[in-house]
Amino acid sequence: MDRRTFGLLTVSAALTAGCANKFQIYSGPEVTSVVVNKGARRMYLLHHEEVLKEYKFGLGFTPVGDKKIRGDGKTPEGTYYIDRRNPNSAFHLSLGISYPNAADRAEAKALGKEPGGDIFIHGQPNLFADRRKARKRGSDWTAGCIAVKNREIEEIYAMVQTGTTITLRA
Repeated sequence: MDRRTFGLLTVSAALTAGCANKFQIYSGPEVTSVVVNKGARRMYLLHHEEVLKEYKFGLGFTPVGDKKIRGDGKTPEGTYYIDRRNPNSAFHLSLGISYPNAADRAEAKALGKEPGGDIFIHGQPNLFADRRKARKRGSDWTAGCIAVKNREIEEIYAMVQTGTTITLRA
């Protein structure tokens, strides 16, 4: 084997090893709902009434209050569902939240504004420069999303399926 082939195989093995933990397998009880307590900065994955997992998280850059319009830096409050999964997110994995619903759109329209969207539970930014900016801003740095550690989003991504109810509380 020549040096170039050896180098390519080494890089390939390193990339494969780096991604090995990204997609975990979960075979425990079904996560029937997710509850987010914004004030306490705690997210719970539940199987009916039983708490399976608990996580700390960061929020939008204006964390207090319900999201009303695009760009307000707030995280929505209310009951939604997980509506999509993105393994190729700009962040380390992401689960989409079904915001805005009809009531959110009507509320924003009454204000003469757009409700915004693209609210996710996600890991840290994939780009190094973005990770540095997030750290400088502190724990609440997103545009309205729920941010957890990368190893935590890997676990959450494995456990929470599309269609799971998520309730976000003040």
